[in-house]
Amino acid sequence: MRKSKWLGLAMAGIVAVGLTACGGGSGSGGEGGGQAAKGGAEPKQENITITFQNIYPDQTDPKYKMLRTIVDNYEKEHPNIKIELDSLNTDQQKLKLKTQAASKEVPDITVVNPAAQMQPFVDAKLFAPLNDMVEQNGLKDTFQEGILDYYTFDGNLYALPDGNNIALVYYNKKLFEQAGVEVPTTFEEMIEVVKKLKDAGIQPMAIGEKDTWTGSFLFMNILLRTNGGPGFLQDVLDGKKTFEDPAFIEAVDAFQNLIQAGAFQEGATSFDYNAGENLFKTGQAAMYFMGSWATGGIETSSANENGNVGVFKFPTVNGKGDVNEFMLAPGSAFAISADSKHLEETKDFLNYYMLNYPKEAFKLKGAVGLAQKVEGDFRAAGYSDMAMEVLAMFEDVKGGDLAFDNTMNPGTAQAHLSSIQNLFVQKTDASAVAKEHQTAYEQNK
Repeated sequence: MRKSKWLGLAMAGIVAVGLTACGGGSGSGGEGGGQAAKGGAEPKQENITITFQNIYPDQTDPKYKMLRTIVDNYEKEHPNIKIELDSLNTDQQKLKLKTQAASKEVPDITVVNPAAQMQPFVDAKLFAPLNDMVEQNGLKDTFQEGILDYYTFDGNLYALPDGNNIALVYYNKKLFEQAGVEVPTTFEEMIEVVKKLKDAGIQPMAIGEKDTWTGSFLFMNILLRTNGGPGFLQDVLDGKKTFEDPAFIEAVDAFQNLIQAGAFQEGATSFDYNAGENLFKTGQAAMYFMGSWATGGIETSSANENGNVGVFKFPTVNGKGDVNEFMLAPGSAFAISADSKHLEETKDFLNYYMLNYPKEAFKLKGAVGLAQKVEGDFRAAGYSDMAMEVLAMFEDVKGGDLAFDNTMNPGTAQAHLSSIQNLFVQKTDASAVAKEHQTAYEQNK
């Protein structure tokens, strides 16, 4: 990604998260509604059910409560409308949506990921364009500049993102102190920290690798370093490099060194995202690599009692890379089925939801890393030192890379996810892993 574009996105998220945008005019009652009242028409009064697939099943995450607060408020203001929630973890939702898409039974609202992951659904014409919706009530202006581009195809916007994040490492200060270790500044130091934590009987890192994207996300940060900067996957797509490039092989070796040092919990591939994260949130692991969207849940967790959680940037690897280049994560996003039986009502609800999202997230200490602007004093609102450190990191962003599955086609991405997950189970020659990736890429062009 070009540096100037990402800096525009990141900086906008620090200075403003549009609480004031939540008061848009509404013809259908409450904050932010208005689609159904287009042209002065009265909202329909027959009983309507809108199915809302989402990825907020974790009751300890502020987004869980935020979602239900907005839904409850909307239902009170629209007594004839019922919002039926289908809350799944990320991998469950991806799998279910693929099945639903194949039978053309997509929920009224579902969750998609940006760019390459979203492309097949758009090509299949499964989603309704949202251009008209975002132009009303100032909704478009609540988003950080440029973020909607990742969800726009051929001039049509098909989804509204919930986040705009960077990857970092959260750490438990008490557990570090118990093991007598300091925050690592290089990957080699991180390996040594892992070994010392292990020797002290402390679980070094937590991961939920049953959801295969988690290991990939970490691996890609290592590749960002061994490549000496962003753009490896784009170079592959442009024919300038192959997966058998030394930078990729070096990244595989480094990643396996971390695994073989005992960094992750036993049976990591049987822990889903929420279970892995909860190991850290309950103080059972010393480090956790994840996108900054995890800040809200960690903020209010037992691990962060008395400000016990700190954060640090992913370090250099073999002296390579810049710690101010991050894995960039434009968030998952909400799309509306093109075949929704209640298209206007569904647009009205999603419009209401997105206009109220920043305000409710801010109240619940969950407004770090939003795709929308937020006005408000985070410190005065009681956000922790850890959250403030994360916010400050956004100011340092020089650029970075998107996740593998947001860049490559689905066939190549699936081969990659399976290959990386396998490294948690058995050590594999790095050259063989590289060749496996290149073969998958050539077969799926």
